[in-house]
Amino acid sequence: MELSLELANMTRVEEFILLGLSAKVGIRDALFVVFLALYLLTLLENSLIIYLIGSHRELHKPMYFFLGNLSCLEMCYVSVTMPSLLVGLWTGPYRVPFTACMTQLFFFISLICTECTLLASMAYDRYVAICRPLHYSLLMRPQVCQALALSSWLGGLVVSVAKTTCIASLSYCGPNVLNHFFCDVSPLLNLSCTHVALTELVDFISAIIILWGSLLIAMASYAAIGRAVLHMPSAAARHKAFSTCASHLVVVGIFYSATIFIYARPSRIEAMDLNKVLSVIYTVVTPMCNPVIYCLRNKEVQVAFQKTLHWSSR
Repeated sequence: MELSLELANMTRVEEFILLGLSAKVGIRDALFVVFLALYLLTLLENSLIIYLIGSHRELHKPMYFFLGNLSCLEMCYVSVTMPSLLVGLWTGPYRVPFTACMTQLFFFISLICTECTLLASMAYDRYVAICRPLHYSLLMRPQVCQALALSSWLGGLVVSVAKTTCIASLSYCGPNVLNHFFCDVSPLLNLSCTHVALTELVDFISAIIILWGSLLIAMASYAAIGRAVLHMPSAAARHKAFSTCASHLVVVGIFYSATIFIYARPSRIEAMDLNKVLSVIYTVVTPMCNPVIYCLRNKEVQVAFQKTLHWSSR
């Protein structure tokens, strides 16, 4: 018995090898340039939005308060996963210490859970603005907005502590090769040499509460908005509201579809190539598209941007 424990301790994995997004050298070089450009573009877009919202008083409204939080989150989000993706494309498979892997997993889970609840809060804000405009200043007063944003960030941290603790407490005896470009839940569960039923249950329950719960709130809000828009007397107002909500629904649909497919299932995922493709969608594509869809198409943001250009050209 003592000998088996000693052997288990000796063979415990102390580092993981990340295979990255692609193993072909020629493809890796091209993808490195593409993803580096996307990373820098995402940081630029979201930095611009945060600056515009902070420097223009006309954007100090609940909707832009949430958009500022979303932009801050997206910058953190891509900075957790994108560097490891770029390193893998530059060097090929590389080693990651166990502690560094769990740290990346912690921040990733925290931020993805925060984004789920933040998107639901933004959908609720639009519901109140369109369906209950007379009560908007009361229902979305600064204290309420701050509480919603704070609960989103803190909720993500709490869920991440629980999930990361469960995953880090598992035994990893080898092999230590992760077929992914960052330390994600499913690849780590696939490598565990101990019983993972409890960890999968915690993962599944948290996914149901965070992913499905926030998705239901968002969809209920947009459904109520749709009914209200249909009863608007002005065709121009209906078109404007539908175009705005449609673009928001595209982002929400893409993000939730990919994350629910991967995380809201009580079993380990074996099709890791599909997992990597879907991961690119919600770790790279949505953070890049969100600023354009939510903000840069907005007339108030465009006016603020034009004012900024005018001031800088003086």
